[in-house]
Order: sequence, then C-alpha cells, then structure tokens
Amino acid sequence: MRALGLLAVVVLGAWLGLLAVGSVRAPVGPMDTTMTLRPSVSGGTKINVSPLGALRLDSHHAPVRLDVDVDQLDPERSQALVKHPERLSGLQDEVTGDVAAGTRELAVRSCVAVVTGATALGLVVYRRPRRALAAGGLALALLAASGVSAYATWNPKSVLEPKFSGLLSSAPSVVGDARSIVTDFDVYQQELARLVTNVTKLYDATSTLPVYQPDPATIRVLHVSDIHLNPAAWHIVHSLVEQYEIDVIIDSGDTMDHGTAAENGFLDPARDLGAPYVWVRGNHDSQATQDYLKKLKNVHVLDEGSAVDVAGLRVAGTGDPQFTPDRVRPRGGEAAERRAGRELASALRAQQRAGTPVDIAVTHDPTAARETDGAVPLVLAGHVHHRVNELLPQGTRLKVEGSTGGGGLRAVQNEKPEKVRASVLYMDRSTRHLQAWDEITLGGLGLTTAEVSRHLPEENLVKSTPSPSAPTPSP
Repeated sequence: MRALGLLAVVVLGAWLGLLAVGSVRAPVGPMDTTMTLRPSVSGGTKINVSPLGALRLDSHHAPVRLDVDVDQLDPERSQALVKHPERLSGLQDEVTGDVAAGTRELAVRSCVAVVTGATALGLVVYRRPRRALAAGGLALALLAASGVSAYATWNPKSVLEPKFSGLLSSAPSVVGDARSIVTDFDVYQQELARLVTNVTKLYDATSTLPVYQPDPATIRVLHVSDIHLNPAAWHIVHSLVEQYEIDVIIDSGDTMDHGTAAENGFLDPARDLGAPYVWVRGNHDSQATQDYLKKLKNVHVLDEGSAVDVAGLRVAGTGDPQFTPDRVRPRGGEAAERRAGRELASALRAQQRAGTPVDIAVTHDPTAARETDGAVPLVLAGHVHHRVNELLPQGTRLKVEGSTGGGGLRAVQNEKPEKVRASVLYMDRSTRHLQAWDEITLGGLGLTTAEVSRHLPEENLVKSTPSPSAPTPSP
C-alpha cells in the first residue's frame, strides 16, 4: 500500500508539474507554437489549430501525448511563404530544425517540471525530505521510460495519415494531395513542411477554408453505398462532390429500402449531383428501381458484367441476384452471390482478353465481390454497413463501404444512430491504380461529429472476417 501511495503521489505531482511549467513556446516556420506533454493512455500527437479544429497523428505509443497549440503567425514570414511557395524547399530543413529544437527544450523543461512537482507534493504529503527526493527520482525515471517508449515506437509515416476534427474535417488537403504523398514520400521533412505551409494558409484565410487541390494526374472517385432512402444522403454526396472535385460517383447499391415504384421519385437527385453516377442494384433495389434509374441522365446502371468508360476509368459491375424485401420469391443465399460473382469475373476476363481491361468492378454483396479476385485490380461493395479493406489472395483489393445513409430510417430502431460513411478514392490517371483514399465518417442522425482520415494502399489491411458486433443489414 505504501508503494501504491508513493506511486500516486509521483503521478499526481508530475502531472501538476507539467500543467504548471511543462510547456515551451517554440517557433515552427512562420508559426509560434506552444508544445506540451500530457499524460495519455495511447500517446500520439495532437496539433490544435484553434478555432479551426485539430489534427491527431499516431506518432508514438507511450503514456505521454505531445500537444502542439498553434498560437499565432509571424505576419512577415507567413505572407512571404504564402506569396512565394517556391520557398517550401528551404522551409523543410527550417521546420525540422525548429521541431527538433522545441522538442529538446520541452524534454528538459518536462524533466524539471515532473521532478519539481513530484518532489514538492511528496514533501507536502510525507513531510520528510528523503521521501520527497525519492518521489522526484521515481518521477524522473517514469518520464525517462516514457521517452524511451516514444522513441522506440516513433512512426514518421503518421504525418501522412492524420485524423481531422472540427472545421479541419472540411480541409483534408492539409497534408497535401494523394499523388505527392505516394510519389514524393521519401522524406518526412517534406510532408512536415507541407503541413506547416497549409496550416499557414488556413490561418491566412480563416473565413474561406481551402478546397482540395488535386494533382492533375489524379482521378477522384466517391464510393457510396446503402443509402436506404435517407434524403440527407443526397446533400452529403453533393457536398463531397463539390469539396473534393469528384470525377465520378460509384454507388454499390441498396439505395432503396423496399424497391417499390412509390419510392422511385427518391432517385431523382442522382442526375444532378455534379458528377457521373455509376450504380449497381442491391438486395433492397428492385428491377423497377433499376429501370427507373436507367432513364435518368448522367446515370450509368451496370448489370450482368456490363461496363462503362467514365472519367478516364473503365468500370464494370453486376446487380445483386437477390431481392430480399419480396419474401414470396425463394432466395439463393450465398450460393447465388458466389454464382453472380463468378459470372462477373468471367466477363472481366473476357474484356481483358479483348484489350479493354476493367479498372474497377462493383457488386453489392462482398461475397460476390470476392469471386472477382485476380480478374480486376479493385472491387467495390457494400451491404454489411461497415468498412472492410482487404487484399485478396490473388492481388485484388476489396473495399467495402459502410452505409452512406446511416442505415436509413431503420437506424432509429438501433440503440445508437448508425454512422454515415463514404470514401474518396484517388486513382492515378495513367496507371488507373489506387494511390490513396480518404474515409469520411459523420456521426449519424444529427451529424454532430465528423472525421476524415487518409490511408495508403500499403497500410491498414484487414484480413479477418467481419466482427460479429458490427451492424448488419436487415434481410
């Protein structure tokens, strides 16, 4: 018990010391920042860009988190950087040096802060100098161990995959465009300097957040799925099309709930979303739904392996072989899905032999999508209402999107609102391969939270079956 009491005094005293004097002001390029260490369960780095929001980086795993508050800009240096972007090359070394200098000063100050705080509190609690000095020494040892843990788990790639909150969710270009991330990634310094540059631009024009500036050789695909008659989804899709300058929208089905003719008017906004709309039938979409969409301008309906050339990509797909709202007809289950997937794979290989290879295949059910492994580089699906990113055995990447409609009106039956999900895929225009993707997640009914996270093809692969606790669609 005495040991636990001493540990509690050390931790509390160290924390109070950090709060009181454990921060440093450090210039980082044109910005004046305050760096602080905070106790944390998971570690990482949080960059606060008030009032615009924050970025979180999975930079390290240790019981301390680095908080960086952007306080203000040096007017002369910031204006020179914004007006003369060619100075970015020289900024790389400057930013890296500034961060290193600030981190060193922070380490020294934090050591003083935790030792002083733990010693002072130990003296107050125990009223014996020897016990107080022991508390201070233990605090220093704990901080040193945390530093070793942070150094051992340091991940410089974390700057490439930030998570945004607040208004920064509307400005994912803070770390640069997808092409530069992939082709220029051999220096952590470049992306760190790019981060500083773009945060400077945000502060320079806080009333007009910068829109995404894509590389000319990047095709931007918006993947949506399982809208389930949620009218708010059309507004979200239209906003994402404008914000990300989307070239083509791909919907992997279940736009409807019951597939009745009375629901068809819900589909009308699909023709005015600002980008071509490619669609496959889901198990909640009827043949009548499909026939109605075929008549709308700017909409491309895929079925039975048919393909379309749109926005520089060749996309092929097939509708779901089952229509589950109609319980009168027998359903084929997984066997029907696998058969549809094999037929799609056969059509994909035939097109490849004909010299017109398909870049993206689309199905509704992931069971059908998996049958296309080896026949196409990328296959998209939906149905399960949660995301899956899986590299299949023969090299095809399967990307399953969650529900862009937040589960539709049925979401109100759940204990918690289902989140709204969509993804932006960045495709190289010359190779038509996936470069990177942004996952957009909104907080369900009410849209009270928003997060955008960027991912690279080499990272975050899932090779396991879906979690039983994940939301599952109704039959």
